[in-house]
Amino acid sequence: MAGPQRREFLGLALGGAIAAAGVRPAGAEPLASPVPFAPETVLKAAAQLAAAPFNAPSAPLPSVFSGLNFDQYAAIRRVPGTAIWADQKLGFSLEPLHRGFVYTTPITINIVENGLSQRVIYDPGDFEFGKLQPPAAIGDLGFSGLRILRATDGGFEDAAIFQGASFYRSRAQGQNFGVTARGLSIRTGDEPGEEFPLFREFWVERPTPASNTLTMYALLDSASVTGSFRFTIRPLETTIIDTEMTLIGRVATDKLGIGSMAANYLFSSLDHRRADDWREAVYEVTGLQVLSGKGEWLWRPVCNRETLQVSAFSDVNLRGFGLLQRSRSFDAFYDDEGRWELRPTLWIEPIGDWGEGDLRLLEIPAASEANANIIAQWRLKSGVAAGKSQSLAYRQFWCWTPPSKPPLAVCTSSRAGKTGGRPRFAVEMTGDAFADPQKAAAAAADLQANPGKIGSVKLFPYKDRKSVRVVFDLDPGSETYSELRLTLKIDNQAVSETWLYRWTA
Repeated sequence: MAGPQRREFLGLALGGAIAAAGVRPAGAEPLASPVPFAPETVLKAAAQLAAAPFNAPSAPLPSVFSGLNFDQYAAIRRVPGTAIWADQKLGFSLEPLHRGFVYTTPITINIVENGLSQRVIYDPGDFEFGKLQPPAAIGDLGFSGLRILRATDGGFEDAAIFQGASFYRSRAQGQNFGVTARGLSIRTGDEPGEEFPLFREFWVERPTPASNTLTMYALLDSASVTGSFRFTIRPLETTIIDTEMTLIGRVATDKLGIGSMAANYLFSSLDHRRADDWREAVYEVTGLQVLSGKGEWLWRPVCNRETLQVSAFSDVNLRGFGLLQRSRSFDAFYDDEGRWELRPTLWIEPIGDWGEGDLRLLEIPAASEANANIIAQWRLKSGVAAGKSQSLAYRQFWCWTPPSKPPLAVCTSSRAGKTGGRPRFAVEMTGDAFADPQKAAAAAADLQANPGKIGSVKLFPYKDRKSVRVVFDLDPGSETYSELRLTLKIDNQAVSETWLYRWTA
């Protein structure tokens, strides 16, 4: 199975349809005795965890599940008719996910209704196991995560998957899964190595009919930090997920990544890393979009690097950022299986002020399209002290295009190569203003290189494409890198977003 298919199938493996006779009526999931629940229940649990040493959740798996390979795990599928709320016309259903493969850490799942919480009990009768033969007395194995489905005219389709550490994915209508979000990142790309917080427990409120909103609480834990999360999920044409979090320091902790997201980028016309690949390009996202606290729109195309590259954009009260897929044509990729043009854009807008920090972009060398090698996150300037808390909130848009867009021409193509031994770049900016030949002809390129020098700048207006193409050369001298910056201006006023790029030898 091809890499993109494997990743997609892995996320959906437990939701496939397999015929089964005599299954339990839909929504009749076995539940434990009810206990009182309120939103502050999760915050109190996080505070209790933070006051004690970290103890990773552990529950041994039977040997039949403990060493599964991908194909064996993918053969474990949910039995049709066993999804929670499937026949209750609530607009949603839930499928707890089986443990196995790389998803061995147990997580507790609870259903909340009328101020009471009931734990979902594992039942092997909810699953088909393929060629695996689990023992007769299997016990309560717990779950590895949760799959959220939304109702459609033809039944249900995937809205979000929460599985593995604090990872989760969502998508807009008509899309495939792609970019992955995290509840929290710690020391991504820093010494002494990354710490992966995990969700220990979920509480999902029973939705009201026709509300089209699902509310889920999550308890986060790690060696350094605990946290209380509230996710409000609205899967419309664009899926919107509001995240409210309170982090509590178990120890003094900095290098916290907020709104962290990751996607893969294997090759394109910007880096030419796979000249022998039969496809035109392979990537889930084209670049990083930033709306700074001062209202400046920045565009940073990403690529597959030879060495790890970390870029930091310092800001105060950042207004928005995200990893965007701007290539929406099949012809950009020619990949019948990967369908990269159908991958979601993930755009985040802070709710309230986030203060000082920097937007961190990591570009990690990758040899496989299965690797999420492009990571973006907001780094708080100050961390969280031991026993102290920090509350933040933001809104995610899993979409085709972000709701907030530059009122300027945007970059629709970035290409790079060499001519005469020097790097050459071709950057195309597209906007309605350039449909006017006079305005397109009046555009000037404000180009900067640090270090290095810019040479041989040429502008090519294209009325039919409403674009201006800027072709320029870089003379790096003896330097091995250069930070490039390009903005199109008319009468010294910006008419395009600002294109940023780091050239490396």
